[in-house]
Amino acid sequence: MTTTSPTTAASQASAVEKAAVLTEALPWLKEFHGKTIVVKYGGNAMVDDELKQAFASDIVFLRHCGVRVVVVHGGGPQISAMLARLGIDSEFRGGLRVTTPEAMDVVGMVLVGKVGRELVGLLNAHGPFAVGMSGEDAGLFTAERRGAMINGESVDIGLVGDVVDVRPEAVIDLIDAGRIPVVSTIAPDEDGQAHNVNADTAASALAVALGAEKLVVLTDVAGLYRNWPESEEIVTQIDAAELAELLPTLASGMVPKMEACLRAVQSGVSRATVIDGRVPHSLLLEIFTDAGSGTQVIPS
Repeated sequence: MTTTSPTTAASQASAVEKAAVLTEALPWLKEFHGKTIVVKYGGNAMVDDELKQAFASDIVFLRHCGVRVVVVHGGGPQISAMLARLGIDSEFRGGLRVTTPEAMDVVGMVLVGKVGRELVGLLNAHGPFAVGMSGEDAGLFTAERRGAMINGESVDIGLVGDVVDVRPEAVIDLIDAGRIPVVSTIAPDEDGQAHNVNADTAASALAVALGAEKLVVLTDVAGLYRNWPESEEIVTQIDAAELAELLPTLASGMVPKMEACLRAVQSGVSRATVIDGRVPHSLLLEIFTDAGSGTQVIPS
């Protein structure tokens, strides 16, 4: 049986527009084929069902395009919700969660047992690709306890750490096998004590250790604003030297994200970008279009 459809100027224009989008992606498909991209998953993209589905399809799309993609995730909203449900006090100091041993148990349960598993399930709905792991697995991350800087002084905030060493061999093995590693940001110190690690800085450290071509950080803003709150103009590109100078003036919520990008490009990652995770498929728009998305940080 033969089927036909009417040819109209509107449908032809739509077809041409779709073809233009596909051809625009060609040089970027070539650029990133076989390269490693580390994506930090966070913000509203983690709690909105439509955005979760869009993110998962974007990640699998990247994998089918030959990109060696790794996902690193946090879970701040989910941790806060679980702590509240269990009646455990949750306090932030210097922009960081005070993490008692009791709270640390909840952090591990939520990141590894809930957020990580959910993301692995969303990805594997498209095929058997994703494998969940944490910074404790195969010695991936080693953490060192840190404090929070408040009024120029370091204040104890419990089991919160910085990643000081990365052993990426297990992640590389998974990528080589065609898998998508999904990394929860729990990291032990040298004595084996688990620490809560900021997902932005963990993603940056992993990107450096993997020799990644690109780090992408999802957040809940459109990018780095030039003169916030006086202006809503977005800085589309900034080099490391400019960002280092600007960093002390940024709002506290943007500091760990932009600092993660800065550290990455200062340590060999070719480029790092903060994008708006509230926009469906913003990840594909950033990687496969000329205009990109958000704010890109490049070496000086």
